[in-house]
Amino acid sequence: MSDLRTPLAKVRGLGSAKGGTHHWMMQKVTALANIPLVLFVVVSFVGNVGKSHADWVAWFKQPLAAVIMILFVLNTMHHLRLGLQVAVEDYVPSHGNRTLVITLINFVVAILAVLSVFSILRIAFGG
Repeated sequence: MSDLRTPLAKVRGLGSAKGGTHHWMMQKVTALANIPLVLFVVVSFVGNVGKSHADWVAWFKQPLAAVIMILFVLNTMHHLRLGLQVAVEDYVPSHGNRTLVITLINFVVAILAVLSVFSILRIAFGG
């Protein structure tokens, strides 16, 4: 079968990046992992409604609660990054703008994840 790429595309090496399947699978895996994590967070938060600040801090100091909250934050942020990247790749036509926006998304999501985990650890271990 003949190659359907243009000569310019052949020279530039444009074509399948062979990463789409992995990206798609990671979106599904993170979505699946979010189900029990979100259920834990919702049930825990509903159970703590109306409690004092000290009660909330005591809840966060429980090792299981802190670990699950960290897993929730990291998994949710990774899922967010994957989803936003797909949206940008689908709807931003300019390669330069697409690269810039994806870089900004990665930066902002990483900062949010680090700050969230730091906050959870600070509450859990005092300070």
